[in-house]
Amino acid sequence: MIEEISIRGLGVIGEATLPIGPGFTALTGETGAGKTMVVTALGLLLGERADTAAIRSGSSQAIVEGHWLVDSAGSVANRVRDAGGDLDAVPGTDQAGLLLSRSISTEGRSRAAVGGRAAPVGVLNEIGQQLVVVHGQSDQIRLRSATAQREALDRFAGQELSTVLGNYQSVYARWQSAQSELDLLIAERDRRSQEAEELRLAIDEIERIAPRRGEDAELTERADRLTNLEDLRLAAAQARQLVSEQSSDDSSDAVGLLESAKRQLDRVADHDPALEAIATSLGNATFLVTEISSQLARYLSDLDADGGRELETVQERRADLAGLVRRFGPTLDDAIDYLDTGSGRLLELDNDSDRIEALRLEVEGDRGQIVELAAELTRVRARFAAGLSESVTGELTALAMGGAELIVEVEDRPDYSQTGKDQVSFLLRPHPGSEPRPLGRGASGGELSRIMLAIEVVIAASDPVPTFIFDEVDAGVGGASASEIGRRLARLAQSAQVIVVTHLAQVAAFANNHLSVVKDIDGMVTESSVRQLHGEERVAEMARLLSGLPDSESGLTHARELLDLARETAG
Repeated sequence: MIEEISIRGLGVIGEATLPIGPGFTALTGETGAGKTMVVTALGLLLGERADTAAIRSGSSQAIVEGHWLVDSAGSVANRVRDAGGDLDAVPGTDQAGLLLSRSISTEGRSRAAVGGRAAPVGVLNEIGQQLVVVHGQSDQIRLRSATAQREALDRFAGQELSTVLGNYQSVYARWQSAQSELDLLIAERDRRSQEAEELRLAIDEIERIAPRRGEDAELTERADRLTNLEDLRLAAAQARQLVSEQSSDDSSDAVGLLESAKRQLDRVADHDPALEAIATSLGNATFLVTEISSQLARYLSDLDADGGRELETVQERRADLAGLVRRFGPTLDDAIDYLDTGSGRLLELDNDSDRIEALRLEVEGDRGQIVELAAELTRVRARFAAGLSESVTGELTALAMGGAELIVEVEDRPDYSQTGKDQVSFLLRPHPGSEPRPLGRGASGGELSRIMLAIEVVIAASDPVPTFIFDEVDAGVGGASASEIGRRLARLAQSAQVIVVTHLAQVAAFANNHLSVVKDIDGMVTESSVRQLHGEERVAEMARLLSGLPDSESGLTHARELLDLARETAG
């Protein structure tokens, strides 16, 4: 139940607080005063899409807050706790206070809070679906659709149908998924067969070449060495000759020169100990250079004399690896990895026949369950269709549509859908003996308003909703019909909270809480506020609704009579 709604900076409303509370709340006011903005504010709290155009001119943002009372152990409270929100316990009751808020800025930012904690707007929508049912003039149009009519019947059928429908939808989703996969496999069998053949050829090629990780880099180095073989040989030979000629004349190479230098120092080292250390260093240098000479000799011996033939082999191998990189690269490692991924994919493709057969069996089994569950759905809907038709027809009689009959038909459709195989149709027989016609062609706007209200009154007994909001449900209705709508709204308010935006005194008279949206003009700025009406203020507003004149004596008299009649009827 909504306790209070606060609005700031929305449309023509600068700032307003709406005390709601239990029972039947009527919301009235002059045209353009902002009654629609109240419904817009409720929509924002329920997670509807934000529109920056609704922000009041001159304001940077619009803010809406709603205070609810909810079952402290119910699904709404649990969802609030899951979202990290807080609930305020109400002493002595099993209820808790819940604060929902929503703000939208001129920059397009939208923020939501649940129980004082920031939350996605989707959470507001989840909670709102359990707290409130909103009916506006657009819903009267929607009532003409087959979908809305089926949903109404399903709500009336309650838990019995909900259980069967849940089982059906679970099997249906599995059936559709398997059927889609089966259709895809069959449709793409040729393409997948070709893909498998291409994979086999690719895997065969990679296995034939058998690349090693890093092999391309090794071969590049080898090819560079073989391409410059003669230059390498000449440079190594000349370097070795300069280091050590290995000839009788040892005075021209590095080893000979170092040895000669050491002999010169050894000859006079006894006269100066400092030369002994230098002579030792020359000996070490001689040993090191001699080792270098040996390394160069080994390098020269390792050079293949038939390097041209090896170079041809290396270049052929590099070409094979480059071909793999072009097809499966961009690197040789990618080509090697493709061997593993391609093998896995090939195994999957080769199992297509087995998978197709398994899916066929799965689809056939699920379809059998679909047929059985859909038939059960039809039986349940047909049984409750008779009850809904009878109950709504009784309500229509009380709503000044005596003799009218609502007929609910459940017919078979050619195909199965997520909701079964039933086509639900609401037909209206305006009077006995007349031909029933679909609501879309057989009911006026005023009749649709009353039919929609009658359906909600009937469904409320089996599918209770905490709060109903009706936005001008009385459009196109007047006189005795309007009074009957007021009575039915008051009856609905006995088991649920009812909020009605209305322009008819006959409807507002039955409310136990009357709020008026008042428009004030201050210079060029128009603001609206909300007042809770009592006593003579309410009588004056009722007179305005009746005659347009809040201070007309005849209008005031008529207003008092209407309020007295509503109280007597309610009593």
